[in-house]
Amino acid sequence: MNQLPKLKQQFRFLAIIGALLIALELINLFTMRSLSSLGIMPRFIPGWWHIFTAPFVHGSPTHLVANLVPLMLFMWLTLQWGKRTFGWVTVTVFLVSGICVWMFGRSAYHIGASGIVYGYFGFLLLAGFMTRRIPYIIISVLVAIVYGGLIIGILPSNGFVSYEYHFFGFVAGLFSAWKWGATKTV
Repeated sequence: MNQLPKLKQQFRFLAIIGALLIALELINLFTMRSLSSLGIMPRFIPGWWHIFTAPFVHGSPTHLVANLVPLMLFMWLTLQWGKRTFGWVTVTVFLVSGICVWMFGRSAYHIGASGIVYGYFGFLLLAGFMTRRIPYIIISVLVAIVYGGLIIGILPSNGFVSYEYHFFGFVAGLFSAWKWGATKTV
């Protein structure tokens, strides 16, 4: 079976997401960081809906680039479980990490896609083992070997880094792997 059309479709989707993130960063850069107020401010009721916007806003071009590479890779690897599983994982990570940061995070603006990156990371670490299929186990092992150092990011370290977003994203990813990691892949 020819996988090339599927691969092209996946890369086209990832290119659109990447272009959107870059465009938003350029807008934010040229408007003196006006989009940064779309981050999550914990327990600020009028801003609860920022759980949907915060992952798209970054603090600097460097912040975006640091998130963009692992985000694109982890999204592509998660797509190997199929579109349906990818969709469930993405929605779960967005909602669980965003809501938990809004409820329990420090009083500061939480922005960036790193919570989503950590969600996919958590999913990829566990989901391969949930499938009990060698190709997916290999993905999990390789992610653990190459990106295993990310696990340190769920611990408090730098006051300007939202370890809460990392932690809750990671937990949401593990939950997603437990719930949908063993589903039939497409």
